[in-house]
Amino acid sequence: MATRTDETALGYEQARDELIEVVRRLEAGGTSLEESLALWERGEELAKVCRRWLDGARARLDAALASAEDGTDTVADQD
Repeated sequence: MATRTDETALGYEQARDELIEVVRRLEAGGTSLEESLALWERGEELAKVCRRWLDGARARLDAALASAEDGTDTVADQD
């Protein structure tokens, strides 16, 4: 299992792909209760990583939209 540090280093696509694999394995069945619980816990952590990435993206979009409405250009300000 990955550590908390590993999770923060995961990109969205990496976390999403691993989450898809975890779900696939759980849906396929054939795992012990112990392994199923470990997969479930890993899936929960990966879902949180994905949610953090998506929340961050939403905040950036909201900020960009708010800046556009205010007449400021955050992209031009950074150059």
